[in-house]
Amino acid sequence: MTRRVVWMASLLWAMAAALGSCGSASAKNDNSSTQNTDSTMTENLNAAPADTTSAKVQVETTLGTFTVLLYGDTPLHRDNFVKLVNEGYYNGTLFHRIIDQFMIQAGDPASKDAKPGQRLGAGGPGYTIEAEIQFPRHFHKRGALAAARQGDQVNPQKRSSGSQFYVVTGRRYLPAQLEGMQQQLRGQQLQATFNGLAAQHIDEIRRMQAAGDSAGLKALQDTLIRQTEAIVDAEPLRLTPEMEKAYTEVGGAPHLDGAYTVFGEVIDGMDVIDKIEKVETDASDRPVEDVRIISMKVLK
Repeated sequence: MTRRVVWMASLLWAMAAALGSCGSASAKNDNSSTQNTDSTMTENLNAAPADTTSAKVQVETTLGTFTVLLYGDTPLHRDNFVKLVNEGYYNGTLFHRIIDQFMIQAGDPASKDAKPGQRLGAGGPGYTIEAEIQFPRHFHKRGALAAARQGDQVNPQKRSSGSQFYVVTGRRYLPAQLEGMQQQLRGQQLQATFNGLAAQHIDEIRRMQAAGDSAGLKALQDTLIRQTEAIVDAEPLRLTPEMEKAYTEVGGAPHLDGAYTVFGEVIDGMDVIDKIEKVETDASDRPVEDVRIISMKVLK
């Protein structure tokens, strides 16, 4: 009973968030349409074709060189990353946010000329990218390359930053800990499914809110809850054997699964990622001594 009450409370927030997403310019630098994409987590379970058009990018940093594979089944993110690489967009930018046993983040253009101690992480090219969450095909295993984004409260569509990315370092989990991850995964699926259903009733929600029809809103919410639970119970997302093996033997950040677009992975130079992960950082998770991207190039 307690778990359901907690989930229902979160649904009240989700309905408001879905309503807010249909307003004008809901987030900084957001040129997104009002198309709902929160249901991507369930829709893309088997929707994407095989990865036949991947690309490779070599990243030279002040602490060494590593190579990433960009997945062919996240083409918007692949093409955008390749475009920025070819333009030299990332050259001179910093790894501005590093958290040990979690991830290293880069891609803020404001970091090129940043002063020591300057807060970073808000910069970008002036646009965002539609979410391409291919879960559980792509997940947050160690070495995963994913797109940073603004939080759900201002970005319920989970649109990605136009340039900022992170590489997962993560940690290993015990099998028993994955049981809790499974419950979290169900909660994320419930939330995403409800958000999608609520977005389909935005005009109705607005009318009832304007009229102060709290009874009507409560009845609609109860209906959407029943529909949500039926959908999730019919096709529940579960940790795959591949995910269980990766998280227990290699590590990662499973709490991010289904919420961010994973669009590639490190295929060479993971030791360089480990070196970057271990640098000293300040209270804002910025390295005390700058770790800079010297250049990137697309490999033939």
